[in-house]
Amino acid sequence: MNQKLQVLFLCTGNSCRSQMAEGWAKHLKADIIDAYSAGIETHGLNPNAVKVMAEVGIDISKNRSKHIDEFKNVVFDLVITVCEHAHELCPILPGKHKIINMSFDDPPRMAKELAEKGGSEEEQMQCYRKIRDEIKVFVEKLPSISV
Repeated sequence: MNQKLQVLFLCTGNSCRSQMAEGWAKHLKADIIDAYSAGIETHGLNPNAVKVMAEVGIDISKNRSKHIDEFKNVVFDLVITVCEHAHELCPILPGKHKIINMSFDDPPRMAKELAEKGGSEEEQMQCYRKIRDEIKVFVEKLPSISV
């Protein structure tokens, strides 16, 4: 019997991108991947990430922001950093795992910049949807891109 691939999605605060990636992996690849997410810090779960994932039928509302230290004893096959900051600060984890840096734009920062320019709430939500959909495309390719 083949074991599932142990995958960690790592971000700065485990509030948005890594949470969406974990949600997609659990939704699309649960048969072959055990997905987890964590942050170098914890910033709390982003409510807009919850909203846009719910739009596609994925409930991450019960997730919580987790610190990487919670996983110090877990042996991962693959660690995917979803932002540059997490990639730069990626800690040493036990075991032999591959690290992939797949930096996605930061939806909260994108939305904030739009808001400062007078962008509507709907336009701001589009930032979250854009990244949600980019993450889906990436997750759909797992695990083939990791080997």
